[in-house]
This record gives sequence, structure tokens and C-alpha cells, in this order.
Amino acid sequence: MTDLPVDVIRSARRKRTSQAYATRGRVRVLIPAHLSASEEAAVVAELVQKVTRKLASETIDLESRAREVAQKYSLRAPTQVLWSDRQNSRWGSCSPESGTIRISSRLTGMPEWVLDWVLVHELAHLEVAHHGVEFKKLVSRYELAERAEGYLIAKSEG
Repeated sequence: MTDLPVDVIRSARRKRTSQAYATRGRVRVLIPAHLSASEEAAVVAELVQKVTRKLASETIDLESRAREVAQKYSLRAPTQVLWSDRQNSRWGSCSPESGTIRISSRLTGMPEWVLDWVLVHELAHLEVAHHGVEFKKLVSRYELAERAEGYLIAKSEG
């Protein structure tokens, strides 16, 4: 979870939505008053995890990291690299036309070599849109590709 204290605030005015944010060294979670204890626990755990990932992502300079990885593996540099809180089924995505790469904030707590592999994968899409032989050749430049892929498969199943 997080090392920050968590304040849960129930509101009768809140009907369906919940919200969480970090402020003054604490995480505040706003929930509807009608939630049961088990519903509250699930909502609080999910929202605190999202806030924690967001805070962790702010400590990683993703743009610089992507440019370093691109240079090291002789791949095209992106025009923009962003964290995404909306990618729940993918680790990353690439828009070759604009040169934009989005990386799931779920990667913030994972080892650096895993993040680097996802960056290599998405950077390779700037050159090759599909997952064919040419693409695999580019991605295989990363020496820990197979290990990182296995790590993410295990995380996806867990």
C-alpha cells in the first residue's frame, strides 16, 4: 500500500463515485456514506494503490529514461513519453504517427530492467508497427527481453 496515513471520508452527498488524492503527506479517500465495510475496504485499497503509483511515477523522469534507452539500443527517440493511469490491460502503447509513447503507471513499482524492456518494445513500434520478424529483431537487442517478458506475464496472471 503506502507509507502515508490514509484518511477515509464518507459523504452522504456522494452517491456513486469515489476519489483519492495526496495532500500534506496524507492520502484522502472520499467515498459514498452508504458503502459497506467490505466495499469500503476494496475501494480504499484500489484508490490508495492508484495514488501511490502516481506518486512513484513522479520520481521517474520517463522522458529522459526513454531517450537513454533509445540511444543505447539504436532506436528512434520518441517525441513524447507519458505515464498512463488508464492502461490496465497493456504495459505500454505507441502512436507511431505522433511519436508518442504511453507507459502504464502499474510499472512504477517494478524493477528498472522491466520498465526498460517495455520502453524498448514501444520504441521499436516507432519503427515497425507490427510484431513480425523485423520488430522482434529490434526488441531482441535488449539483453533481458525474455526475462522481462516472463516477469510481466507472471505479474499479469497474479
